[in-house]
Amino acid sequence: MENQWKSYFEENQKVWDGRVETHLQSEFYNQAGFMAGKSSLTEIEANALGDVSGKTLLHLQCHFGQDTLSWARQGAKVTGIDFSEKAIQTARTITAQLGLDARFVHSDVYDLPNALDGQFDIVFTTFGGIPWLPDLNKWAKVISHYLKPGGTFYMAEFHPTLYLFNFDNHKVEYGYFTEQNPYSEAVTGTYADLKSGIQGIEHFWNHSISEVMMPLVENGLQVVEYQEFDFSPYNCFPNMVAREPGRFVWGNFGVRLPHVFSLKMKKVTA
Repeated sequence: MENQWKSYFEENQKVWDGRVETHLQSEFYNQAGFMAGKSSLTEIEANALGDVSGKTLLHLQCHFGQDTLSWARQGAKVTGIDFSEKAIQTARTITAQLGLDARFVHSDVYDLPNALDGQFDIVFTTFGGIPWLPDLNKWAKVISHYLKPGGTFYMAEFHPTLYLFNFDNHKVEYGYFTEQNPYSEAVTGTYADLKSGIQGIEHFWNHSISEVMMPLVENGLQVVEYQEFDFSPYNCFPNMVAREPGRFVWGNFGVRLPHVFSLKMKKVTA
């Protein structure tokens, strides 16, 4: 962990440790449905990787592991990592309760090479992961490090254009390109339960599409597919409305805004 980011990461970790229990009990995560066999994967990523049976999969920033374990239910040999120790402990408990074969590692993304050995057929990350990372060059090096030659990297993430806006007043208040210093805000509640009363200070960075894609290309990955979506599969920002079941939109501008992008890449160098 870089010294200039340490305090930011520590405060973010406190925020995410404090969210685990509320998220576990929330309708948003529907833990009861998940335990009964419901997949947590959305329509955007559910079929993106095809048949994962027998493939090794590394899930970066896995929270308490619902998506990780959804891939395990499809036959993947999964490893999930997260910087929240409480989230990882919860993921291990859920894994034992379900009797699934999965491994969970407590680590920051940047420090992962000091905590985990091996390479994987698939590296996977989705929704709300990269805003917590200031340096995507270092992130891309970690991804390339863990991908086998010919392996697949897949991500789905909220579109940086959406992140420009203050969701309450509809004003553009954030930059499109990464700044050295983060946006730092006191927050109350959580996207899974806006009325929860959880309080904390979070620090985040916005990243343009080029800032996401080019470090991956420079570290030996080749674009297979890039997509953009005019909806979110989650009702996770203030003032969103359901356009149809499972598809939520923000803003009432009479235009289609990009809400999510997905990126599928192959590692073409050893």
